[in-house]
Amino acid sequence: MSDDAKKVKSILGDFISKNALSSGLDSARIQEIWDESMGENIKAYTKSVALKQDTLIVKLNSSVLREELSYGKDKIIEMINKALGKDLIHDIRFV
Repeated sequence: MSDDAKKVKSILGDFISKNALSSGLDSARIQEIWDESMGENIKAYTKSVALKQDTLIVKLNSSVLREELSYGKDKIIEMINKALGKDLIHDIRFV
């Protein structure tokens, strides 16, 4: 990475921190990560994905899928946190 790119990255990081934009950016990234990680079948049954503090709220159209995904909560949390590059999500609620 060039020095100019490092400076721009630093300036953007400072701007995001000072203006409390990181939570909004994280929410947008989480939606993208959910869609990519879970695949087309689960994406088709997903109504919405929202971050409330440290809990991911996932609204699903299928009660069967809701039950199935609840068994893999820890793995899903780990996968999304890894893709985010930080330990942001501590719980998932499927509704």
